[in-house]
Amino acid sequence: MGQSLKSLDEHGSILADMLPILYYVHDPMCSWCWAFQAVYSAIQQQLKDKVQHRRLLGGLATDNLQAMPTEMQHYLLQTWRTIQERVPGVQFNFDFWTVCQPRRSTWPACRAVIAARQQGEGNDKLMTVAIQTAYYRQARNPSDDDILIQLAAETGLDVNQFTHDLYDTKTQQQLDKERTLCQQLNVDSFPALVLDRDGSIWRIPIDYNNASSSVELIKQLLEDDND
Repeated sequence: MGQSLKSLDEHGSILADMLPILYYVHDPMCSWCWAFQAVYSAIQQQLKDKVQHRRLLGGLATDNLQAMPTEMQHYLLQTWRTIQERVPGVQFNFDFWTVCQPRRSTWPACRAVIAARQQGEGNDKLMTVAIQTAYYRQARNPSDDDILIQLAAETGLDVNQFTHDLYDTKTQQQLDKERTLCQQLNVDSFPALVLDRDGSIWRIPIDYNNASSSVELIKQLLEDDND
């Protein structure tokens, strides 16, 4: 069953008389989000005229300067291996675990996405992909601000503006707003797809290897709304 909730965009504004919203809830340092990127792109393409696509940051892990516990490192390393087995084509660079000092801290990367977004909505996705590529393929640590600033330069952003926005308290406030919306949407794991259809909220099941099941369910929900 859907749940009643006012339709909110990423900035907390009430939306009215517009297309239904399909929220994509993610964290740029979530390995399963990395695994889902190709299918999510297909979902966007197949539903581009039927819904508004809204990217929403969930923020997996708060700021933390401490080294990641060994048990957590082993767990995440095994998760990467599991993803490679279950989702063909998704690759990881396991050198990360030896050349970097892992930390359980994803909020810096989330703030980087928001800071990039300040220079244009399309930069949200560009920075997310840059972070994912650095983390999963290049063995660079996006928990470190200096890496995030390097990625901003590589992405073609205004580095001075990005650096200012990265450290601006308003950026953390925006992340807090998006995390609050995630809670209102009852999302506690990522990635997640949530359809907001006139205030009714539907969690959409995810298949990491196929967009069809998600697309068909969303289309069915949209058609039911028009009956």
